[in-house]
Amino acid sequence: MGRRRRKKGLLLSFSIIMIILGVGIFSKYLIEYSKGYFAGEKVEPKAYAQHKKEAATGKESDKVMKDDPVPAKEKPLYKKRPEIGEKMGTLYIPKLEAKLPIYHGTNEDELAKGVGHYKGSVLPGEKDNSVLSGHRDTVFRSLGKVGKGDMLEVTTFAGTFTYKVRKVRIVDKDDRTIIVPKPRAVLTVSTCYPFNYIGSAPKRYILEAFLVSSQVNKS
Repeated sequence: MGRRRRKKGLLLSFSIIMIILGVGIFSKYLIEYSKGYFAGEKVEPKAYAQHKKEAATGKESDKVMKDDPVPAKEKPLYKKRPEIGEKMGTLYIPKLEAKLPIYHGTNEDELAKGVGHYKGSVLPGEKDNSVLSGHRDTVFRSLGKVGKGDMLEVTTFAGTFTYKVRKVRIVDKDDRTIIVPKPRAVLTVSTCYPFNYIGSAPKRYILEAFLVSSQVNKS
C-alpha cells in the first residue's frame, strides 16, 4: 500500500512539473508574439506633416531632392555597420500611419521585435538593394494595403531616406530575386503571403521602392 502511494505521489509531482513547464514555454512565446504585434507605433497625419516640415527647414541635415539622389560628396553614409540584433532605425509607412522599429538581422529574435534588415544587403540610403522583412501577422499585417505610388520613409543614424513604391510582386517563398543587387538605391520590403494563410505561407508579398529624397545627417 505504501509503495502504491509513493508511486501515485511521484506521478502527481511529475504531472505538476510538466504543467508548470508548459505554462512557462507558452508564456515565453506569447510575450515574443506580443512584442512583434505591438511594435508598430501609429503616427497621426498631422504629426507626419509637422515632421516633414521640420525636416525641410532643419539645420541638422543636408537635403537632396533628385529622381535618383546621391550625396554631394562620395563618402560613405555609414561609418560602421550595426551589430546583429541592434536597433538601427525606423520604417514609417504614411499609408498605414505606422512607425515600425528596424533591427539588423532577420533571425526570429529580430523579427519578434519588429522589422528585420537582411544583413547581406546594403543599409538604407546606400546605392543598391536594401532589404527589409517582417511577419505578416505582426508588424506587416496591413502591408497589403500599400501599393504602387505609396511612400516609405526610413530613418537611421545616417539620416532620413524616402522611397516611392514602383512595383508590387508576389513570388514563391524560395524566390531569391528579392535580394539581388540593383544599379540604384532601392528598398525591398518582404512579408509572407497570403496574409490570412494559416501555417507556413507559400508566397511572399514584395514592395520594390526607389529612393526619391535623402536628408543626410551632418557628420
